[in-house]
Amino acid sequence: MQLKRLTLTAIFAALCAIGGFIKIPSGIGSLALDTVPALLAAAFLPPVFTGLAASIGHMTSAMYAGFPLGPFHLLIAIEMFVILYVFARLHKSGRHMWKWLFIIVANGLLAPLPFYVLVSPAFFIGAVPAIFLATVVNAAVAGLVMPAVQKAMSRRTGLIQ
Repeated sequence: MQLKRLTLTAIFAALCAIGGFIKIPSGIGSLALDTVPALLAAAFLPPVFTGLAASIGHMTSAMYAGFPLGPFHLLIAIEMFVILYVFARLHKSGRHMWKWLFIIVANGLLAPLPFYVLVSPAFFIGAVPAIFLATVVNAAVAGLVMPAVQKAMSRRTGLIQ
């Protein structure tokens, strides 16, 4: 069972990396659809593995974007781990409305807060609208796809936990 979880985590991390190629135009560089697979992973993986897939996927996506924020991407990966961990916990507990609200508020508004101090208030003000929009787009795509993927996978392999 552990091998199946590790394999699924690697697959979802790879899908996050592929989603990173689908860019959302913004002024700060690396916004993309790299979160969609991590959000979908919540239906198939325990919260810790969902967080790992998200953080690995983010680092991979940032790597081929050229690390536009430098070492701050490590902070973003940690934030992604925590946010997707909580999202997966909410999903597993059946709090479906709350999980979508949480991802939008946590990733779209709260995750950029450290950059207010670490980079500058101007960067924060410039980045938040793009990050918020990217979060809403990622959540919308995942929200549309998740029920169909869950249904298909539960019929085929019984992978839903």
